[in-house]
Amino acid sequence: MAASLALTRRGFIASGGALGLAGISPRALGAILDPAPTLIYRGARIHTLDPALPAADSLAIAGSRIVGVGTWAELKALATPRTQVVDLGGQTIVPGFNDAHLHAVGEMLLNAVLVGNPFEVEFFTIDRIVALLKQRAAITPPGRLVSGEFYDDTKIKDGRPVLMADLDRVSTQHPVIITHRGGHTYVVNSVAFRLAGITRDTPNPFGGTYDRDANGNLTGRVTDLAIDPIKALTREPDLTPEQLRARALAGAAKISQEFVRYGLTSVCHTAPGLVGGGVSTADDFAALQQLRREGKLHHRVSYETSGAMLDALIANGVRTGLGDEWIRIGATAEQFSDGSFSERTMSRATPYPGRTPPYYGNLTQTQDGLDALVEKQFRAGIQPNFHANGDVAIGMVLDAYERGARLVPGADRRPKITHCTNVSPQLVARIKALGVVPALFTSYAYYNADKFHFYGAEMMEHMMAYRMMIDAGVPVCAGSDFPPGPFAPLMGLQGMVTRKGWNGEVWGPSQKITVMEGLRVLAANGAHATFEEDIKGTLSPGKLADMVVLDGDPAAVDPEKIKDIRVQQTIVGGEVQYKA
Repeated sequence: MAASLALTRRGFIASGGALGLAGISPRALGAILDPAPTLIYRGARIHTLDPALPAADSLAIAGSRIVGVGTWAELKALATPRTQVVDLGGQTIVPGFNDAHLHAVGEMLLNAVLVGNPFEVEFFTIDRIVALLKQRAAITPPGRLVSGEFYDDTKIKDGRPVLMADLDRVSTQHPVIITHRGGHTYVVNSVAFRLAGITRDTPNPFGGTYDRDANGNLTGRVTDLAIDPIKALTREPDLTPEQLRARALAGAAKISQEFVRYGLTSVCHTAPGLVGGGVSTADDFAALQQLRREGKLHHRVSYETSGAMLDALIANGVRTGLGDEWIRIGATAEQFSDGSFSERTMSRATPYPGRTPPYYGNLTQTQDGLDALVEKQFRAGIQPNFHANGDVAIGMVLDAYERGARLVPGADRRPKITHCTNVSPQLVARIKALGVVPALFTSYAYYNADKFHFYGAEMMEHMMAYRMMIDAGVPVCAGSDFPPGPFAPLMGLQGMVTRKGWNGEVWGPSQKITVMEGLRVLAANGAHATFEEDIKGTLSPGKLADMVVLDGDPAAVDPEKIKDIRVQQTIVGGEVQYKA
């Protein structure tokens, strides 16, 4: 195997046999390499994802960059007396994982009432949820909101979802709302309904529902935009601006630590909006910058914003890509066009089974609204990004992208569709033709298998369609959407490869992909989604030294054990940001 080297300032670039290492002394190599390697890992199984050198056992780093990849016999000559050499004893190195869409809710993890497990499959009882909320109610002023996060309706030991009557046990003096971890449905108590003036006779608004039982009574479940009047009339306990900023900073530090613990080196970080624990976008963005100044930001951020911050960027001529290797302006935050996959509110061309009257899911934006947003963002040089789960919404977003491309011609815009869950070959062909970047769910195939019976076997062959996308030549990437899905990349990889859930059920087996395809989705394609494929995504000389050391090889273990591989080190820019 011939080493691949990045030779800098003097313009020497060689790979394969272009540079013979034999006969060149370490001192001479140190003079050519600028600078000489500061660190060499050896004795590893390295999956580079670089077609020029797909596998290696050693890797050299100088500062924040990779300067050589190959065998130890080839790279040992690069070592100088100042080079640290680390033998990994057969552990595996892969490129750093890139989550192409999530909500970085560290503040929520620190301060919210967690009525579900954020990271793993765990079942809660309704009594346990009620007890946790009662504890918060006991220290919350009467009339102020008591809320719970990470609720999951199919992970309740009682075998049924939480209802309004259950939350009425929490308090008769506080509005109570629990948010499904998917972020599109809620359960509220009677006080919350009463404050918002909602009764059994209140009609469903555009883009949402107040669910009712067979007798027409409210169950407490509220979907999508129907929550807006309730949230408008329920208030969290007051916090000062200083307290909010402190929470934002602590939350950003917490989530950054969690990301690298799981091997995430880059994240498309959605600004607070649908979820965020009360943190403002301004405080969130300021916290990231402060962490970076203090050397406490462990992962790289592509910041996806909305609202006033997005308007200000556009007004001041700021375009997608402004920033540096640590924090840069990315696409927009997900702009909603429909409901949820996991919560069964996404828009469908056919009705959901067993629903009377027929229910087709929730559209949350009109075609005119989509068209206007795309045109505005194309003209401003901002990468648009729309949340679309169902086939109806995906088609509408593609219509808007096609119209925008006619009105505002341009090359390589890479507009995103976040989730892009329910597709057909016809939709995938349009995605390919437009250069759209779809960011499919990562951990859902494993974590949410208990929900897929709502759709059925035939429809699940078109959900999270990695195989269909890859075969069509679409550079599909992956986003956990945390909180809706755990952000563990190896859990996501196992689901992509096996399509088997935690409960042993297999859904959509035609969409299975290989381990190496999955690694590319999680790393190289994520870099492409943010226009950063030239600096990360593969372990190639000249790219950033972002990588993960694993105690097992995903390509060699039992595919149903991939999620059990442990992250030993997460390295960002040549610096160890996490060590087990």
